[in-house]
Amino acid sequence: MATKKLGKKLRIGIVFGGKSVEHEVSVVSARNIIKALDKGKYKVIPIHIKRTGNWFLDRKIFNKIDVVFPVIHGMYGEDGTIQGLLKFSGLPFVGAGVLGSAIGMDKDISKHLLKEAGIPVAKFITLYSGEKISFKKVSEKLGSPVFVKPANTGSSVGINKVKDEKEFKKAVSEAFKYDSKVIIEEAIKGREIECSVLGNDAPIASIPGEIIPKNGFYSYEAKYIDKKGAEFKIPAGVSKETIKKIQQTAIRAFKTLNCAGMGRVDFFLKKNGDLLVSEINTIPGFTSISMYPKLWEASGIPLSKLLDKLIGLALERFKKEQKLCYNHKQ
Repeated sequence: MATKKLGKKLRIGIVFGGKSVEHEVSVVSARNIIKALDKGKYKVIPIHIKRTGNWFLDRKIFNKIDVVFPVIHGMYGEDGTIQGLLKFSGLPFVGAGVLGSAIGMDKDISKHLLKEAGIPVAKFITLYSGEKISFKKVSEKLGSPVFVKPANTGSSVGINKVKDEKEFKKAVSEAFKYDSKVIIEEAIKGREIECSVLGNDAPIASIPGEIIPKNGFYSYEAKYIDKKGAEFKIPAGVSKETIKKIQQTAIRAFKTLNCAGMGRVDFFLKKNGDLLVSEINTIPGFTSISMYPKLWEASGIPLSKLLDKLIGLALERFKKEQKLCYNHKQ
């Protein structure tokens, strides 16, 4: 990696697009990040990965990048694959590393780890490709309705809420189009709360916000297409004690899943005060309505400053990792 000369702008490679079904969202997020980056501090190098997997980048430029900011949501970007390439290439990058990204992406693995750490999650069943289960058996264990979702997608892609055998079979079939592993999860009656986390070894949490879906649950359409698909409340209308509980649990989940840099932790808050972690997003959206940057803005950190902090955290972690011994003779 080229060494940056004193006084020169940091060269920031924004990697976006990709083969994921969330390609369009990634493009919008990247545009917002590029627009918000302080051009007095950074030279922005857009790196567009097409749906085919082709990279639009001169290899010589790639070798001159100081920090990479991955903004690829979903598979082949948020699951540890791009992080592995960047780590192998010796490039600092924003966000979780290989393991944290892979764990955060896999709802099955992340739920098991959260449970092991004593962090409450909704009851669920994991279904692998080739396995079958009736809705009757599912409802006996999880109640009805239930949510059926691919284990490794984001932005609510392939997720359906079902209440009978016919809907269940259709939902399972759709979920298996996106992944070879499917999660069947109990439907929690509660408020949908989100909290942003920022940091490496000593992460901090934003004020929480609430999402109020208009059509049953926070679908892909509600997130990115239908502007009236959900109502946002920032901050969430909860007590100071509950805010503290949400923030503490968000940080615990972030650490448990080996995350770094950034993460958005999604919760269910039940009427009796019980708090359950739904999932974590290690590359949250950066669109104009995305909760991760909006929650930090409401917490006193505007987008441009947030990006500065994320880039600084990437460099901090890279510097720390460079001090590790990779040869037993060192």
